[in-house]
Amino acid sequence: MPRTDAVLAEPRVAAAVARLGRDLVKRSVTAAQQRARLGEIAPDAVADAALAALPPSATSLRRVLNATGVLLHTNMGRAPLSAAVVDALAVAAGTCDVELDLASGGRGRRGAATVDALLAAVPGAGAAHLVNNGAAALALVATGLAAGREIVVARGELVEIGDGFRIPDLLVSTGARLREVGTTNRVHPRDYAEAIGPDTGLVLKVHPSNFTITGFTSSVGVAELARIAGAHGVPVVADIGSGLLVPHPLLPDEPDAATTLAQGAHLVTASGDKLLGGPQAGLLLGGPGPGAELVAALRRHPLARALRVDKLTLAAVEATLTGPPTPTRAALDADPESLRRRARDLATRLAAAGVDAHAVDSVATVGGGGAPGVTLQSAAVSLPERFAAALRAGEPAVVGRLEHGRCLLDLRALPPGSDAALAAAVLAVGPAPRKG
Repeated sequence: MPRTDAVLAEPRVAAAVARLGRDLVKRSVTAAQQRARLGEIAPDAVADAALAALPPSATSLRRVLNATGVLLHTNMGRAPLSAAVVDALAVAAGTCDVELDLASGGRGRRGAATVDALLAAVPGAGAAHLVNNGAAALALVATGLAAGREIVVARGELVEIGDGFRIPDLLVSTGARLREVGTTNRVHPRDYAEAIGPDTGLVLKVHPSNFTITGFTSSVGVAELARIAGAHGVPVVADIGSGLLVPHPLLPDEPDAATTLAQGAHLVTASGDKLLGGPQAGLLLGGPGPGAELVAALRRHPLARALRVDKLTLAAVEATLTGPPTPTRAALDADPESLRRRARDLATRLAAAGVDAHAVDSVATVGGGGAPGVTLQSAAVSLPERFAAALRAGEPAVVGRLEHGRCLLDLRALPPGSDAALAAAVLAVGPAPRKG
């Protein structure tokens, strides 16, 4: 039996130690030695067996090809990052000038370039601040402006999002009290006007980003809220959720930061890992004048330190804003006919290898709690249902969706450069075995 230290010194194993760490590799070597003692492998195969059992990287996360047709899939980390962002993360991963002025050698303004990029991307914004996610942005605003006071909000906007997380619970946890107005389906300007009083800290408008209410409904827009609240000197805060910075033609009902500020909101909160197409982050944008002053005050609030983003997030958000179109934007703007051609080419290639594959039209969605009810024309490769589980177990894993007893691999969320990997994953599963 080869000694453990001798196996660890073998060049290939030593390289794995440098990549994955000694403890993980040593455990794999020990397990391979035990297999050799049991006669499952030959003693001279210990190094090969240990290497074969090692993960490809030091993280347990696995690469997944998102063929679900959901552009921002929460269970897959929402927005995939662009190559420009990955390059920026490589720079930020080492020592960098995140809070250093290289010209003077003194302390620099943390995240200045990222904030400047965000302001340049949102016409009409007077100030901006970043925290670690969208809920954190709302929590900072509620704590800073309404702790011990009232938040006036419509009942129909007290939403619950993924994993049972509820906006009203978050708001109450900050020490604020909720003054609910209207009913589930209808709220009127007079409801807000009658609720605002000396104890009002802010008026909150929450975009119900993961559902729609239709039928006998009414709501009050930001512009009208700004007029009502402005008469009392109360700020209006709009949580737009999805991180859309400016209008998009495919999403006419999705609120965007620039328009919301132009309508009179003092503050806008949003997420960075949804339609913005960047990393997880919370965006806090203030309009000119009073809104900018509120952002400046919130940036100095004690809670802001606990919610501060790190250098990796700052680099990733900046590169998202200043770099080429994000993968999310590319998927949103994808040409349906190009998707159909890709599906036909993939299906033809797979069918030639004996796989029961067909190109079909499909319907994609935005996902990530954004643009509920909006559908996007797409195309998919249709496979037998048995492929679903087998593809999830492959490397890379491929996740499609099941419809009418077939496994659909929707191409809307996948860039063209992934088609070869997708085909290889399907071919690795192989055609159905021949009967008889």
